[in-house]
Amino acid sequence: METDEEIIVRVATPEDVDFALPIVAEMESSAKARGTGIAKRNPLDIKKKILQGNGVIAFTKSGFWAGFSYIQAWQNNRFVSNSGLIVSPAFRGLKVAAAIKKKIFELSRFLYPSAKIFSITTGLPVMKLNSRLGFLPVTYSEITTDTRFWEGCKSCINYPVLVGHQFANCLCTAMLFHPPELKTPVLLSTAD
Repeated sequence: METDEEIIVRVATPEDVDFALPIVAEMESSAKARGTGIAKRNPLDIKKKILQGNGVIAFTKSGFWAGFSYIQAWQNNRFVSNSGLIVSPAFRGLKVAAAIKKKIFELSRFLYPSAKIFSITTGLPVMKLNSRLGFLPVTYSEITTDTRFWEGCKSCINYPVLVGHQFANCLCTAMLFHPPELKTPVLLSTAD
């Protein structure tokens, strides 16, 4: 679809909670169309992410939803996942995914500057976007060990593969961004 209308990409606000249903519906529809797994999301969980300021949304000036992604912190904020990237079919091919991915990465770095940021995906386009942001492919042992993260994969068609490999690998590729080391100031003694 070609559109001359400007697409706005920003941190989601409470006014955006009504987009939760179309977001979840498109996630499920896209996963079925691709025949690969994106974990099914609950609209209430998406609303919660939006209300917490942990989502990035894209829409047209006239109010048509174009895309979404969210973040979640794990293991006492040591890790942050960038998850649920979805673009409405009408807006694919317009670089909406790249704009959302950049904004969700910036939000992750702003809210959790010392956290390692990870993303898992089966899609080459997302892998390329991640690579441009400084993510590197890693084994699953390099990302969060929080079992709650894998709970989100239960609705994925590939979940039996994940379980069969004891959560050590699956069909998704794990990618990780290591934040630059934070320099702590050296305190100099004033005593002689």
